[in-house]
Amino acid sequence: MQQVKSEAFFAGARVIEPRQLPVRIRPPGRKLANLLGRAWVLHRVGVIRAGGIMALLAVGGGLIQAREPIGQGLAGLMALAQSQFASAGFAIGEISITGQSLTREQDIFDALGVEPHTSTMGFDVEAARQRIAELPSVDTVSVRKGLPGDIVVTITEKVPVARWRVDGVTFVVDGQGEQIGEDGGAYGDLPLVVGDGAADDALVMIRALQQYPVLEKGLVALSRIADRRWDMIYDTGLRVQLPELGVAQSLRKLDMYQSEYQLLDRDVTVIDLRVESLVAVRPAETIPEETKEQ
Repeated sequence: MQQVKSEAFFAGARVIEPRQLPVRIRPPGRKLANLLGRAWVLHRVGVIRAGGIMALLAVGGGLIQAREPIGQGLAGLMALAQSQFASAGFAIGEISITGQSLTREQDIFDALGVEPHTSTMGFDVEAARQRIAELPSVDTVSVRKGLPGDIVVTITEKVPVARWRVDGVTFVVDGQGEQIGEDGGAYGDLPLVVGDGAADDALVMIRALQQYPVLEKGLVALSRIADRRWDMIYDTGLRVQLPELGVAQSLRKLDMYQSEYQLLDRDVTVIDLRVESLVAVRPAETIPEETKEQ
């Protein structure tokens, strides 16, 4: 670099008012460019991240808008592929179902989801098994593919413990009081419970009665009263009224009275055990002899 002496620099200098100095003319947009450049230097990482987020949002919005057409297209392709596989000899052949008694076959077929052009390649065994397992009467189920294109369904149903009649319809219920099907007449040997809420506590009452076989003879129904207590109804028309609490003690007392006095065989219409300290009975109405003669 060439050095210039101060004397040479000030040789032609003159005193001037600063306001008389010319103003530099900046090119248009230069200030904005400087600001953008400064922002890029100071906030480059944040700008890059914001840009990436905006790009992801834009792509996501586009995918959401295109989801329905894409889904329809894929569904069409899957249906076409299923049809081609079925035409090529991979169609589902025989469907074998075993173990069902309460479960309707039509409900099982609907849960399998097999259509006329469904192929073995496109049949989802696990999805079908889960749908069948959700049927109310099914306890466990296995679904497997056989050869050449068969489907084998093996069902284990829940165990019915009682019949429940409500609103004129008789259902079969399991140990948890859940409806597992309608009684078509094949479960006449099961105890019958009637009334709202009867199914919930039926198993407890049935197990309590099983300890006293003599009390089960001729018993046709257990009636739930106000969802609080039970009445035992016999084929002779006799009604035994049990208390809300202390049912086990009342059954034991009734068993003793039957053993010693054959109380259930007497000509009475009601045996009331609701009061712990006594047993009340209502004799059957008898027709006076003079009325008979007339």
